[in-house]
Amino acid sequence: MICYRLACARDHTFEGWFRDSAAFESQARMGLVTCPQCGETRVDRALMAPAVHTRGESPKGAPVAEESAAPQATAPALPDAVRAALMRARAEIERTCEDVGDGFAEEMVRMHRGDRERRGVYGQTTAEEREALHDEGIEFGVLPWLPRADG
Repeated sequence: MICYRLACARDHTFEGWFRDSAAFESQARMGLVTCPQCGETRVDRALMAPAVHTRGESPKGAPVAEESAAPQATAPALPDAVRAALMRARAEIERTCEDVGDGFAEEMVRMHRGDRERRGVYGQTTAEEREALHDEGIEFGVLPWLPRADG
């Protein structure tokens, strides 16, 4: 993965993570890279200073296994482009699908078995419920559910 500093045609800057430079070029050409501030799709890489690490040195702020086996207390901040994409995904899911809350796993099983009409639903599951859905061969996705920007 590579992190680029990006700038839209309106000079807003933000970060974006891509598999490689070809992935960025392809996505940008198709208009899939958008500015999280204004939605502009004319986006290009901005000038950035590379991070250079020498052997035995960890990146600034990165956990080092040798120093501590304790898990990190806080997760790293999401890049702006990822946060914007997740917020757009949440808005679209809420607009087009039904919130079934804690009954997500049950509802998915009912639809899978034909007891309920297939439709877009979203909700919460436990790790055990996700494993049971997977064992049944039921396809579903898991997304980080970020708080709404307006609330």
